Amino acid sequence: MQVEAAVVREKSGAFTLELVELDEPRPDEVLVRIVAVGVCHTDLACRDQHFPVPLPCVFGHEGAGVVEKVGSAVIKVQPGDHVVLSFRSCGTCPQCLCGKPGYCLDLYRFNFSGGRPDGSCTHRIQSEQIHGSFFSQSSFASYALAHQTNTVKVPRDVPIELLGPLGCGIQTGAGGVMNSLHPNAGSSIAIFGCGSVGLSAVMAAVVSGCATIIAVDVQDSRLKLAQELGATHTVHAGQVDAVKAIQSFTGHGVYYSLECTGLPNVLRQAVDCLTLTGVCGLIGVAPLGVECALDMNSILFGRTVRGIIEGDSVPDVFIPRMIELFRQGRFPIDKLIKLYPLRAINDTVRDIERGAVVKAVLQP
Repeated sequence: MQVEAAVVREKSGAFTLELVELDEPRPDEVLVRIVAVGVCHTDLACRDQHFPVPLPCVFGHEGAGVVEKVGSAVIKVQPGDHVVLSFRSCGTCPQCLCGKPGYCLDLYRFNFSGGRPDGSCTHRIQSEQIHGSFFSQSSFASYALAHQTNTVKVPRDVPIELLGPLGCGIQTGAGGVMNSLHPNAGSSIAIFGCGSVGLSAVMAAVVSGCATIIAVDVQDSRLKLAQELGATHTVHAGQVDAVKAIQSFTGHGVYYSLECTGLPNVLRQAVDCLTLTGVCGLIGVAPLGVECALDMNSILFGRTVRGIIEGDSVPDVFIPRMIELFRQGRFPIDKLIKLYPLRAINDTVRDIERGAVVKAVLQP
């Protein structure tokens, strides 16, 4: 079928809306009419080739919409169902079998290879191959072809246009707190970076019962929003020493921290602000090969640094939990989101890159 899709043809190039032929669903695939799709830092990092995804390509991996058609072997969803699309894993490696699909041993092939796992292409323009299957969806388009394993059925009484980011960015931030760090009620946490991932972590820290929630950023507007969402303290890292400020709030440092920027100097701060036996979760995505220097003696005294992919989430379990919290008014994701038309994708990206929007969501 013919669909409208945003295609990137060269490194750091513009998104161009083009009519693209999309395959019919295979037996285990699901065709989804995209109602809304979040724009994530990973989309832009791959556009810029920080991670080598083949071009030309249709990106987009926070899709939400309505099932249009299903393959003959699909039993998980049916036409008319509302769904959120997330990342895909193999389901059979030791990590997947242990309930850790974000660390699938074949994660790259299923999400970043530019085609199906068998190497076949889902998108084309006449004889030209357009790479797709980005996160097994490529949802910067009017329709996306997903696999039943990365398709999550959601309730119809929740605004579907708000739910796409639950498939990656919001899932990552909230899961980084709730699934990865597991902070004890009454404990302290510092969150570095107040984009959609960091602010989702702030909301999750509130749900988890953290008594001290410190948000760190360089934009006053985002720090103000962090306070509205439940941060007990804020630190403008462009004006004060963030580590000293956090220590002044707590007396000894925080028990938990999350690094959501991908910047080496910020990771160092996120580790240095920990109290003894504290845990720092690294979420921020940096280009391949970026290194960070840490004080070995600081780590020696019981501190832990661990990486976090997709918030250690099992999407079929965690996405419905976040939706239920949203319905109860305890996880206000709507305060993060601004809607744009898909045709304005390049203007949207400019707003993202200058920090004018927390979470941009495109609507075909």
